[in-house]
Amino acid sequence: MPSRKVPFQAPIYQLKITLEGSEPPIWRRVLVPGNVSLRRLHNIIQVVMNWETHHLHGFGINGINYGEPDPDGMHQMDWRDDKKFTLNQAAAPPIKNFRYIYDFGDSWNHQIEIERTFLHEDPRPYPLCPAGARACPPEDVGGIHQYQEEFHP
Repeated sequence: MPSRKVPFQAPIYQLKITLEGSEPPIWRRVLVPGNVSLRRLHNIIQVVMNWETHHLHGFGINGINYGEPDPDGMHQMDWRDDKKFTLNQAAAPPIKNFRYIYDFGDSWNHQIEIERTFLHEDPRPYPLCPAGARACPPEDVGGIHQYQEEFHP
């Protein structure tokens, strides 16, 4: 019997995204295909965390910074363009966690844990946010410490 080519299936990454410094923790569980670009992952995080995409962002993965190059050149870091790298490429095993920062002024730091990966075996559309806890702070409140002091004394 002749062998058939099996089409490549990107693994699905189950990520737990936690806003650092939030007490009690603000978090989301997200399922995304591994072939999603890091820029698209940024947009997904913006939606599930209810941010508004008004500020710069970046990922720190295995000692490498990925993000949107700063058009003003104010944040001179050695960035790799996050449009050009997929989650599979940047966070391949054995990487288990990485960081995401949104708004370099307020410094909304997020810890992203890769809880598991699995093959896409069902008809559900991805990305998917099946779980989470607590609402995110509003934009431009001065960061997590300012938010905790003003809104949760």
